[in-house]
Amino acid sequence: MERMLASPADAEIILKLYELRTESLMRQARAWMTGEFWPKTAEEFYAVYDNPENPHNPWLRQVVTYWEMAAALVLHGAVSAELFVDCNSEGFFLLAKFAPLLDAIREKNPGFLMKTSELVNRFSAAAQRYEAIQKRVEAGLCYHSTK
Repeated sequence: MERMLASPADAEIILKLYELRTESLMRQARAWMTGEFWPKTAEEFYAVYDNPENPHNPWLRQVVTYWEMAAALVLHGAVSAELFVDCNSEGFFLLAKFAPLLDAIREKNPGFLMKTSELVNRFSAAAQRYEAIQKRVEAGLCYHSTK
């Protein structure tokens, strides 16, 4: 990826994405997704994802769609890929976290984390960030609950 300077508009988008992440309910959803929700099977994943009665269903959908929207902004050229990768890691963390289940999840939901995957495949900086995070997740160096 050729290094390019980000524009002021890119900076505004990054700051807006950050602002959205700090909203109270979004913080709770992100904390649950990154710290507590570690399904071991696609069935465990879908027990939350497919169940609107599950209190965590909206959180799972909110966090996944937020990061997919952010990745789509990059893929469609609305924000610099380099700046995005420099300022964000959680979407890559989610992709790494769900990597062992990704094929099974995508059997039923082919679009699951597809924009984030495309970002990793298209931009070398994103691939490098993802690979580093994936190693940490695989080594158990990322926080997760034993619940």
